[in-house]
Amino acid sequence: MKISQKLKRKAIQIAAFGLNNCHVGNFFQKGGAKLYTGPWKQFCAPGLNCYSCPAAGLSCPIGALQSVTGSMKMDVSFYVVGFLLAVGVLLGRFVCGFLCPFGLIQELLAKIPLPKKKWRLPPFAKYIKYGVLVVFVLLMPVVVTNVVGMGDPAFCQYICPSGTLLGGIPLISTHPELQQTIGWLFSWKMFLLIAILIGSVLVYRFFCKTLCPLGAIYGILNKVSFYRLTVDEQKCIHCGKCAQVCGMDVNPVKHPQSMECIRCGECAAACPVGAIRIGFGVFRGKDAPAQTANTGCTGRCASCKTCARKNL
Repeated sequence: MKISQKLKRKAIQIAAFGLNNCHVGNFFQKGGAKLYTGPWKQFCAPGLNCYSCPAAGLSCPIGALQSVTGSMKMDVSFYVVGFLLAVGVLLGRFVCGFLCPFGLIQELLAKIPLPKKKWRLPPFAKYIKYGVLVVFVLLMPVVVTNVVGMGDPAFCQYICPSGTLLGGIPLISTHPELQQTIGWLFSWKMFLLIAILIGSVLVYRFFCKTLCPLGAIYGILNKVSFYRLTVDEQKCIHCGKCAQVCGMDVNPVKHPQSMECIRCGECAAACPVGAIRIGFGVFRGKDAPAQTANTGCTGRCASCKTCARKNL
């Protein structure tokens, strides 16, 4: 029995969620939920997964980046920057589509049945996350500091829905002493979380499309990542089925390396002629030369000059 692309991806997403949050027993500690603070917490997860979640075994790269830049020394975390660049150049937004725990949560919310209407965001909405990246992740931890020169992790503190859902709510609900400290900030985070959850029911991956700074970083690196999507225009019949099934509102034929593409593979599975390929080592241009049975052309040489004549 052939396993569908959707089922394969969902299995990988669930496995990634479990590996990122493997300390489930921490939710049931005596005296309330506790954080895992073992040696693995010094390493970053590739996706958005809150450090403060009791089950989390790894750190969030956005939180780690802000913690270092917001310190009194205002250092740059070369480990975190290098980690993000390495993962982004290798995989791009494949991380969003397969490895991000909060991405899985959004996809499950999108399955809640609603009247058959496809909700679409205005075109400018996809650019908001780049503003969030610049303002809340890069600038505010450095510019907005307290009396001793320390900046707050602004994205984690004011926006991150994963932190509120997986970290804040479990900790506050099991620690009465923390409940005494609830103020306007937690109320704001709860309001924002509810809005994002409702948005994720109405719009596929609402947070990914509009607010996620990690998606913004990987999206920029989508253009140069080794894990790529390519379209063979000699095979493509321009039926539009790939664009119709794309939850991220991308037309793979026009924009194969779109910064919004999460490499989920739905377009390749929907293509009736197999013109779309996703993976490592595929042709790096937009149009891959057709592979024909009589020539065996792979598009990786120039000996017969067929490709050169086509492009004249």
